Amino acid sequence: MTQPSAHTVKSFDEDIDRLRTRISEMGGIAEAQIAAAIDALVRRDVDAAADVVAGDGQLDAMEAEAEREAVTLLALRAPMADDLREIISAIKIAAVLERIGDYAKNIAKRVPALAHAAPVQPVVIIPEMAREASDMVRRALDSYVHRDDALAAEVMASDRRVDDFYNSLFRSLLTYMMENPHHISQSAHLLFIAKNLERVGDHATNIAEMVHFSVTGERVGDRPRSDETPTMTA
Repeated sequence: MTQPSAHTVKSFDEDIDRLRTRISEMGGIAEAQIAAAIDALVRRDVDAAADVVAGDGQLDAMEAEAEREAVTLLALRAPMADDLREIISAIKIAAVLERIGDYAKNIAKRVPALAHAAPVQPVVIIPEMAREASDMVRRALDSYVHRDDALAAEVMASDRRVDDFYNSLFRSLLTYMMENPHHISQSAHLLFIAKNLERVGDHATNIAEMVHFSVTGERVGDRPRSDETPTMTA
């Protein structure tokens, strides 16, 4: 059997690196969108929130391009084993990052409803929860770029902290609504925002699980949760 030339192998490596770079860029944009949405929420900045909503299309376009590049690699290179798993994981991770961008958009869309309402005290938890979720996304993408299964395992373990934030905020807002019915509307919006952030943490964990599969060829079993997080449709 004829062995592939060094040029062909080098070209394939360059294609893989290009795909990794695009996924990494998507991750950076998704993180920035989450941060911008939360900043708009904290500052009650309706215009900044509108910018986040308008910017969602960039991730949509990048996901489509990443999928196109990955499918081209599958068709032209016929990769096997590790390379095949990595390309399939890249397609799935791109879709997850696009979904994280959707959560940022969902958060930003609620800013106008909260901008002129009386402040709700439990809102102070949300920025810290957002930082934790965004950090999970960043570390999950680092584990993908560097094929670092140990870092991926750390990301999976840290999902508990985001769940704990959500559970704490859920209880606080529920108590707040019962004690002061005038704040029910604002509190409900904050609950949906918190649920979006909790889902960002879940998706970061999904990325880490894909990295584990890509690197080891083994799938992660059902992971335990820190608590049964209350279910809401975000």
